[in-house]
Amino acid sequence: MTGRVEAVVFDVLETLLDLDPIGSRLQEVGQQSSVLGPFFMRFQRDAMALSLAGENADFTRTARQALRTETQQGMSDSDIDYVLDGFGTMPAFPDAAPALKRLSEAGVTVGCLTVGDPENTRSFLEGAGLNSYVDHVVTSDAVGVWKPAPEVYRYSADTLGCDMGRMALVAVHAWDCHGAKKAGAMAGWCSRLEGRPGEVFLPADVAGEDLVEVVDGLLAL
Repeated sequence: MTGRVEAVVFDVLETLLDLDPIGSRLQEVGQQSSVLGPFFMRFQRDAMALSLAGENADFTRTARQALRTETQQGMSDSDIDYVLDGFGTMPAFPDAAPALKRLSEAGVTVGCLTVGDPENTRSFLEGAGLNSYVDHVVTSDAVGVWKPAPEVYRYSADTLGCDMGRMALVAVHAWDCHGAKKAGAMAGWCSRLEGRPGEVFLPADVAGEDLVEVVDGLLAL
């Protein structure tokens, strides 16, 4: 394998796995599917806030609280359980498997960087047909802080066995790519979610409309 990139670590939620089925579950328990976006944003914000306060945010507890708050305490515990169980059955985006396969065949170490329990993440990836391409799963639980804290990206590079400057993060979130760049890694940004990266963030090394385009750009560096 030649080239600058030795390892690529992917964000999972919204980058590899599609959250839309969570919206369907919200509808099934009497909520609007449109609650999904604000709920997920609140969940991420609250987890980052806990991290800034020195706490290691628990995925399930933080998600449960975000759902309660976003629905104005309008969901029962069993309804919340049903909605959150949907995280275990999320499908992969169509561009996910081809992108991971291309990296694997090129001899690049592939990782996933996400939140929660690593075994649960492996289960999610297995259900979505992606697990066979992933060499390492890195989660915030192992680091004690959530992205975009620089420690998370440094720990990822150590886990994937490469220098920080030879690792790239791939995400659909410009803030995540910004965090990786600030920590000294490379970044590949996919425009599928946000359309434009935003002027307040450092530009990614590679940008593309889908994950395959992003991966091809990273391999060409």
